[in-house]
Amino acid sequence: MSMRTSRRSVLRAGIGALAVAVTGGCATGGGAKKPAKSLNAQAQVTGSITVWSWDVAAKALKRLAPAFEQQHPGVKVNVVDIGYDNAYDKITIGLKSGAGLPDVLQVEGQKMQSYIGTFPSGFYDLSTLAGPLKSQFNAAAWATGTDAGGKVYALPWDIGPCGVFCRTDIFQQAGVDPGSIQTWDDYIAAGVQIKARTGKKLLVVDPTGDSTFPMLLQQEGQGYFVDGKIAVSTPAAVKAMTVMKELNDKGLVDYEKGWDALVSSNKDGNVATAPTAVWWSGTLTDEMPELKGKFSVIPLPAFTSGGVRTSNNGGSLLNISSQSKNSATAWAFIQFVLANSDNQVSMLKNEGIFPAFVPALSDPYITGPQDYYGGQTTFKTFADLAKDIAPVEYTGDYSKASDLVTTATSAVMQGGKDPKSTLDSTAQQIAAATNRQIAQ
Repeated sequence: MSMRTSRRSVLRAGIGALAVAVTGGCATGGGAKKPAKSLNAQAQVTGSITVWSWDVAAKALKRLAPAFEQQHPGVKVNVVDIGYDNAYDKITIGLKSGAGLPDVLQVEGQKMQSYIGTFPSGFYDLSTLAGPLKSQFNAAAWATGTDAGGKVYALPWDIGPCGVFCRTDIFQQAGVDPGSIQTWDDYIAAGVQIKARTGKKLLVVDPTGDSTFPMLLQQEGQGYFVDGKIAVSTPAAVKAMTVMKELNDKGLVDYEKGWDALVSSNKDGNVATAPTAVWWSGTLTDEMPELKGKFSVIPLPAFTSGGVRTSNNGGSLLNISSQSKNSATAWAFIQFVLANSDNQVSMLKNEGIFPAFVPALSDPYITGPQDYYGGQTTFKTFADLAKDIAPVEYTGDYSKASDLVTTATSAVMQGGKDPKSTLDSTAQQIAAATNRQIAQ
């Protein structure tokens, strides 16, 4: 889920048996290696645990905690909403110092990869317990909780399969059929017609932190790194940035800084589309209930006809801090929340969190019609697309690369710079900052 946004059944028998075998590295500060610690084979689900989360994710955990406690009399789950703005400062300080962290942590996918690289012994190794569940979770989300050797440090919570949310009234006014959009060239051509006939632009881009370029890059099957090397200047990256430049050059972009401005621009009808993740649906239903019936969803346009038509934006995981003194109960709670279709679907219904747990995607609520979209089976569209999300590589240097790519995107889109030469320069800057090689 994108926790930057303003919105955001009982587990089957077996929790106890699976919970007893948690093993993991117990090193803390600075990722220094220490002997692994493991639970006694007869460890019981007892006592209390503390969970750090934020925003709607914290609301979901607080809502589900009483059912878990009812299953395990005497157990107490304390969910603390630490706020998104401070979350990673608090987590990083705890990992560096080796003290102060709770039993369970929520961490977003790319951040988890950075932490695994920097603090490899800051979390329990869940491979033994989580390994058998691998096939039941979205493959791209699963990859964000594992290291290069396949060790599992976190269980996926949610995913952000991407499509295009279309204002059907604006499309109708412009005489454009959303279903006719198959490629990014089609999308741009549709935008030109929409602007000519309605005066509306096509999409909002935040120049201070846009997620469109990495979304396009993952659609092509890569991230900022490939095999540990810097990949922001590959042909795929240049192709993605060229699409971004053309959107700007055709006058189809409404530049807005910050989340509230992005929401307002869409709500006011300044743009005809929002190419983004499924969690945007929660924003629409919460922030724009009066626009019910005026949205539809199509897959992302492909780069070439017949190509992949989705990507991913967002997604969190739950892990067990190596500082936990009650890892058996921590694992039981994580599995109760995440490896259960009823609980996962309830979080989509109540908090707008789209499941990474594949069995949940067959639930009638997800496959059925959605009133807000005029009866379109919107969630089924995203569930079908989720199978095509490409796993991409993150590293501990993701944040450094992301900051430099944001600068490059603004230089290309608003500064008129050439995509290839700009990305070549950006790759060199990342190399200087990280000592990594550049992919050829």
